[in-house]
Amino acid sequence: MTMTEQALDAKPAAIDKERLRLKYQEERNKRLRPDGNDQYLQIKDQLAHYLEDPYTPVVERAPKTDHVTFAFIGGGFAGLATAARLTEAGVKDVRIVEKGGDFGGTWYWNRYPGAQCDTASMVYMPLLEETGHMPSEKYAHAPEILAHCQRIGRQFNLYDNALFHTEVTSLDWDAAQSRWIVRTTRGDAFTAQYIGIGTGPLHVPKLPGIPGIERFKGHSFHTSRWDYDYTGGDPRGAPMDKLADKRVGIIGTGATSVQCIPHLARACKELYVFQRTPSSVDVRGNGPIDPDWFADIATPGWQQRWLENFTANQAGGSAEEDLVQDGWTDLSKRIRAKVMLLPREQRTVENMRAVFEDSDFEKMEEIRNRVDSIVGDAETARNLKAWYGQLCKRPCFHDAYLQAFNTPGTHLVDTDGKGVEEITENGIVVAGKEYKLDCIIYASGFEVGTEYKRRAGFDATGRDGIKLSEYWAKGMRTKHGIHVHGFPNVFFVQPTQGANLISNVPHNLTEAARTIALMVAHAQDNGFKEIEVSKDAEDRWVELLLTAVGRMIGGPDCTPGYYNNEGREPGPAAKLNVGYPAGALAYFKYIDQWRSSGQFEGVQFR
Repeated sequence: MTMTEQALDAKPAAIDKERLRLKYQEERNKRLRPDGNDQYLQIKDQLAHYLEDPYTPVVERAPKTDHVTFAFIGGGFAGLATAARLTEAGVKDVRIVEKGGDFGGTWYWNRYPGAQCDTASMVYMPLLEETGHMPSEKYAHAPEILAHCQRIGRQFNLYDNALFHTEVTSLDWDAAQSRWIVRTTRGDAFTAQYIGIGTGPLHVPKLPGIPGIERFKGHSFHTSRWDYDYTGGDPRGAPMDKLADKRVGIIGTGATSVQCIPHLARACKELYVFQRTPSSVDVRGNGPIDPDWFADIATPGWQQRWLENFTANQAGGSAEEDLVQDGWTDLSKRIRAKVMLLPREQRTVENMRAVFEDSDFEKMEEIRNRVDSIVGDAETARNLKAWYGQLCKRPCFHDAYLQAFNTPGTHLVDTDGKGVEEITENGIVVAGKEYKLDCIIYASGFEVGTEYKRRAGFDATGRDGIKLSEYWAKGMRTKHGIHVHGFPNVFFVQPTQGANLISNVPHNLTEAARTIALMVAHAQDNGFKEIEVSKDAEDRWVELLLTAVGRMIGGPDCTPGYYNNEGREPGPAAKLNVGYPAGALAYFKYIDQWRSSGQFEGVQFR
């Protein structure tokens, strides 16, 4: 019996919906702040040391002044998948520009203890079939994911042309030559006919805007720059033996903390977990992948079938089987099972929303009950319960996080939604009480909702001098989330205004990579120098996006977080951060037909 069947068969006790709505609203209101995303500090000046790379030394090199066919900004999954597809299409001089010391993107930086993907490896890790790699477990840990990124780099010969520890500072269109001038922090001024941009939302660390953050005299670091020299241990799970006599505080209880806190709890003399909002933490159910089973299923085209099956199960489609069978697909199957009980004529938007709410109430009650069944201390258990919809924040899944709070020396400091009050020379203050610490770890995540230029670190100047920051001042405007009018030969690789599949972001990236490779190959084969979406096609795509019914993820009634602009009323720009109205599965089918036709409707080749 599947998880969904068990849940439906369980006949849960009646839920007081109005009580829950009021409780959710009360908890949301506690956490609302007028400063929204501005509550976080931009890491610069005296805080710049939080950005230093602790993993790879910078190698000196001469500036580049050459020309390449395709330059991709960002060495994570987006850059690797696009470069791989371009290489397969015959483009041999692809250059990846990456601020880290190797390929990996988010997975270059995230080496904290316990780091792993929260979507199944079989669908999360790109190009498994092309590289012949079998993930070792259902949810691979960070070292394996980083090694896979390096494997892609080697297999597709991407290292020789790559520029590491390099950040782009400007992109300028040279209309006379139909190419882009790329300038960087390493003095480079090279040209590229085509540009790919996959800087992603998870690469610029942020710090909480807590008074006194710079005064602390102990040790401190951000989880994306984990300091193993201080803690001991390594990303593969060796004991952090240097913390045995340390009092450590960690600020933040999101997805990163859920993964690293169990390791800290075992290592520290005293661990203080400072919580503003608890995460919802469901069962993970990780385990090794059986090589014999994998050999049976890994027939030609297997990963694409798994990708499509996951999306069909998770993003509102329908499938006869669920290949992944995890918390993501269970969430959607529960809703779909209830919808199917409605007579067809009653499947209105209003009724669908009611079904979604009912299903979510039941699931979140299960998650809260799970806390009681695991955490021994009643007050700690009460404070670890999440009072919001499961998709208000990134859902978490873990089988050791809640258990960590039963470890002697591990203390939950709940701030009742207010956050940390102050940081002193000696520790952290909450509700007037100082907690003296040797080390503070910031698990405060990455900049997601800030404006694009700030996150990317550069502006692009396109045709007739138009700057991307100006063109997008009132919101992102694209066709397919890939093409922008006025910026010929530039391709964006990211989910927004495309499928916008949040549960498995790499699927968005690999589909965009296929599209870009086909278009560049078409241009190369036919002697075209420029590829640009028409203004009319871009406008029509944006108009289509705005017909979408309101989003289920991170709605305005949710507890503040990066899914809903930190609880602020979405302005015109935020309302454009949406996906294809018919959903992710429909988008992937649409874009496959669009590119396969060879017509590339709405895009001009010159």
